[in-house]
Amino acid sequence: DVQLQASGGGLVQAGGSLRLSCAASGGTFDGYAIGWFREAPGKTREGISCIGSGGDATTYYAESVKGRFTISSDYAKNTVYLQMNSLKPEDTADYYCAAVLFPRCHLGRNWYDYWGQGTQVTVSS
Repeated sequence: DVQLQASGGGLVQAGGSLRLSCAASGGTFDGYAIGWFREAPGKTREGISCIGSGGDATTYYAESVKGRFTISSDYAKNTVYLQMNSLKPEDTADYYCAAVLFPRCHLGRNWYDYWGQGTQVTVSS
């Protein structure tokens, strides 16, 4: 089974940027769709972006991050990235990546079988 590790979180001022990474170990991302989720204190985990597998990797974004976040993949490095720009205090959360052995991705958390540990993002005002 593929194992996932999210990294790249930290403290940033509003308007700043961070790039999160989701690295695979124990396997490759070949054939896996990858999703990014976040969980803020007192809130449920929400899907914010995902990318399908293969050459035609369709991407999806939640309305709350559309135009500010960009998901991309580097299968040579077994890593999926989430570039986060124009960060807002409401983006503060623990961020998780998840994988499913299927070509299409989805923003629903139940779509995914494998989850990595989260990385914390804090955006100060």
